[in-house]
Amino acid sequence: MIEKPMLEKEIFKIKTAAEFQPLAIEVFRFQYENVQVYRNFCDLFNIRSSEVKTIEDIPFLPIQFFKSHKIIAEKKSEETIFTSSGTTGSITSKHHIADLKIYETGFLKAFEMQYGNPSSFAILALLPSYLEREGSSLIYMVEKLIEQSNNPHSGFYLYEMDALIEKLDALEKNGQKTLLIGVSYALLDLIEKRKFQLKNTIVMETGGMKGRRKEMIKEELHEILKKGFGVEKIHSEYGMTELLSQAYSIGNGIFNCPPWMKVITRDTEDALSYIYGKTGGINVIDLANIYSCAFIATQDLGKTFPDGSFEIVGRFDSSDIRGCNLMVF
Repeated sequence: MIEKPMLEKEIFKIKTAAEFQPLAIEVFRFQYENVQVYRNFCDLFNIRSSEVKTIEDIPFLPIQFFKSHKIIAEKKSEETIFTSSGTTGSITSKHHIADLKIYETGFLKAFEMQYGNPSSFAILALLPSYLEREGSSLIYMVEKLIEQSNNPHSGFYLYEMDALIEKLDALEKNGQKTLLIGVSYALLDLIEKRKFQLKNTIVMETGGMKGRRKEMIKEELHEILKKGFGVEKIHSEYGMTELLSQAYSIGNGIFNCPPWMKVITRDTEDALSYIYGKTGGINVIDLANIYSCAFIATQDLGKTFPDGSFEIVGRFDSSDIRGCNLMVF
């Protein structure tokens, strides 16, 4: 077995699917031995580390466990805790992060693979619902990307729509390559205040309406945003509190993972069976989650494609989750 310090280094060296599987098995074995919550979960299914030969043999931990359990490797302490957003009184997810350097390495590499060096951009962030609370992994990532951009025009905007409009106009006039990353409802608020014809700006939406607006399907949202910003495509970021890696879509809602992340789909009726080419529950393998759990069954519904890309088509209602009910131990 690869020792864990080597695992940290090897994860970000993955380039091909052939390199991914054996390392995923090694990460599984490490977590089976060192993450007690995950081992208990595996034991409920009578799955032993030695019996796991392929990714399909690995059990995926329901994402709800991040709300009910502390998931971290033994002999590790958290450097920080990322928390999910939630409505008042709701239980939020907590991701205990043993090593922030792993997170930083991963999100910088993933961004560079998709978009190039952050220093190529002025990065404008319109993320009010995230800025207004503590513990957002997205805010941490965007702060670091803004630092890496080393551009005096980069920065966060809370509700300063007029200032943001003025900044976008100035950057467009100067031909500055710009990334505007925003939560969906805030981007809609922006284009209701002013319509644009952006030529040098990538518009990236992340997250839903956060209770501020009625939810809508992605196609409808993207059509409205494309018209409002005057762009041909709307980019998207797929990430969550419980993950340390992000997938990106450069349009049409099709996401691509970095080489150390993989999405597979499970049967909605049987959490331990996998389906291909049709809608299923999204399971994520995120090898950057080496000190928590790299194998997560999410509440998203989606489809995967032969080239490893995927799309999100909806979410489970809590009443629809079958075969991965929370077991108390």
